[in-house]
Amino acid sequence: MDSYSVKLNQQARRSKSRAQMGQRKSPSHLQKRWQPKPPPHYQSMRPPYEKPVVLLNPIEQETILRQRALLETQQGNHAEAIDIFGELIDRSPSNASHYSNRGLVYFKSGQLEAAMTDYNHAIALNPRLDSAYNNRANFYAAQGLYLEAILDYDVALDLNPANVRAWINQGITFREVEMYDRALESLDLALCLGKLEGHVYAERGRTYHLRGDWNCAVGEYQRALEQISLSDLGLSDSAASTPRLRLQIEAWLEELLSPLNPA
Repeated sequence: MDSYSVKLNQQARRSKSRAQMGQRKSPSHLQKRWQPKPPPHYQSMRPPYEKPVVLLNPIEQETILRQRALLETQQGNHAEAIDIFGELIDRSPSNASHYSNRGLVYFKSGQLEAAMTDYNHAIALNPRLDSAYNNRANFYAAQGLYLEAILDYDVALDLNPANVRAWINQGITFREVEMYDRALESLDLALCLGKLEGHVYAERGRTYHLRGDWNCAVGEYQRALEQISLSDLGLSDSAASTPRLRLQIEAWLEELLSPLNPA
């Protein structure tokens, strides 16, 4: 075989080898290798996933329901608040606080018999619940049963000496039966707690007023108004800053000063 024939054979083998190598690379392999990358905003084009559902445990559910009930009470929606407290009682029938709170709403809505039933049931469930005694004492005082009210306030304060509302309410009740010194003692103790100072000063002023100490009364009324003004400015959170309290103090001041300024 001459040299020319040898070269032709070598070229033929090389061509065959290249053809076999080309067959090994499938079109899908080439397509995968040269496929363009998706644009950067491709992920944002996908449909969003649904947010996971947050499951609350029973204690958290009751806390939210209780907050709703208190809010409804503050807004004067007594029927809605009673329904929510009823649901809370269905969930926790041994929780005395729910009965005491529902009783308070019953009382505010004029359903006195239902209120007393709930107060008594709350105390039966938890004889150490001071707020239940305070609420029942308020009921007695509103009915003119001052002795029963004072006794329940005493129990509430024995259980919780820091219950400022019980001190205030007891002071008001002593004043109703003209026990002014005892009333001032209760209000002095309430003032020491540093809470609801505007309300305490107002009730002290009224007590001095009815006792005939007009100078002391004017001073206490002015302190009460100052506390309310500070609370309105956000400089104090100890005053019961409500329009009703301000109007009440202004009415008491006018009653006190009107004999001194005859028309």
